[in-house]
Amino acid sequence: MRSSQVWRGAAIVALLAAPGCAARTVYHQPPVVAAPAAFLESADWKPPQPLDASLRGNWWEMFGDQGLNALEVQVDLSNETLKMAAARFDAARAAIRGARSDLFPQVTVSPSISRADPSGHRPTSPSSAPYGDFVLPVDATWEADVWGRVRSGVAASRAAAQATAADLESIRLSLRAELATDYFTLKGLDREQRLLEEAVTAYERALELAQNRFRGGIVSAADVDQAETQLETTRAQAADVQVDRAQLQHAIAVLVGQSPSSFVLPLAPLETEPPAVPIGVPSDLLERRPDIASAERRMAQAGSNVGVAQAAFYPLLTLGATAGFEASTFGAWLAGASNFWSVAPALITTVFDGGRRRAVSDEAKAAFVESEAAYRLSVLSAFREVEDQLSTLRLLEQEAQIQARASEAAERSLTQANNRYRGGVVTYLEVVVAQTRTLENQRAEVSILSRRMAASVQLLKALGGGWTVANLPAN
Repeated sequence: MRSSQVWRGAAIVALLAAPGCAARTVYHQPPVVAAPAAFLESADWKPPQPLDASLRGNWWEMFGDQGLNALEVQVDLSNETLKMAAARFDAARAAIRGARSDLFPQVTVSPSISRADPSGHRPTSPSSAPYGDFVLPVDATWEADVWGRVRSGVAASRAAAQATAADLESIRLSLRAELATDYFTLKGLDREQRLLEEAVTAYERALELAQNRFRGGIVSAADVDQAETQLETTRAQAADVQVDRAQLQHAIAVLVGQSPSSFVLPLAPLETEPPAVPIGVPSDLLERRPDIASAERRMAQAGSNVGVAQAAFYPLLTLGATAGFEASTFGAWLAGASNFWSVAPALITTVFDGGRRRAVSDEAKAAFVESEAAYRLSVLSAFREVEDQLSTLRLLEQEAQIQARASEAAERSLTQANNRYRGGVVTYLEVVVAQTRTLENQRAEVSILSRRMAASVQLLKALGGGWTVANLPAN
């Protein structure tokens, strides 16, 4: 067959297959549960002033804490978990390039040089003289993506890479939120430590007073013992706070990629109130939560995998070509008469596979249904997390107001008990009870403030931390 006829035949096959070049499946993001117009807990929520309807990228700066700002910057630079996630994203991007390479011809070159001395009794050899064979072939093979199999694979790899990018942002957000939570909890412990140190100082003076009154014969030794017991108990509580603080400091060191042995945070008692957070509307979460974006991209990946599975039901069209030079001597290798070529289009179809392709297709469709359910669940979970933190902040604010009144009442009771004891009206037991209640209420007040700060951090995390779907890599 002449070369023009070969090329004409290949062109006819390609033209006949052209109508099927589009992928058989088209992904459409499915609807989720109807998002409410507003969060249930937002009715009494205080918006920030001046009003800002959306978060910004560096969400932790809302707390106005320079120490936290400096630590958050180190997460991107040094956190090992984040480096692992970034490496997974790089691997996913490389997988896209690997899948896209199937869109182009695969070209190989396999030059060879041989020398042969055939047998004189070989029936097909008219001569037994030695000869050489110098071959320079170039082979090209290309799969015509008639049914969209390759493009569906590329789309699946692209969606997987975007999901990995969203996972990276989810991990970054979680690490930063964990760092902020640990940081404010540690500062809460510093404030507790300050309370306990002040209490120890006050109890030392109370013990000295009881000892003086005992030496003067005014009170019994029981008062001295009670005062000493109260003092040592408080010292033990202060030591216990130091244990918790050390563990939090070590956890923060790991988060910022430093050795706990050389990482030290100075004492900084918690004083600030939680900031007002712009919560927006529930539908914003579909664009602002990286975990929702990851679930949606994995759903798109599963949809593309369905296209790959369905393409297996159609014939596979490949175009092969070989060209090169062959001669018996090296000098004649590149002569015009030494060239050769061939073109070989092929159409391959599977006529029987025992139901294998159908099983693969059903598996891909089931995986898509699973990913769709996972996507909807991620949206519902996002709504729940925001509502959880909003209700937590609302109730903790009420509890803080009540606890503040309780602390004030306990301090007044302690003042009265001390005065009554100095006047000889009551024993030191009443003072001990008042001291214990006062310290307990003060510590509870600090604990509530720490929980409010942590809930604010978790609310910012639940809102996506200022991230948007537009940050996903497009290509």
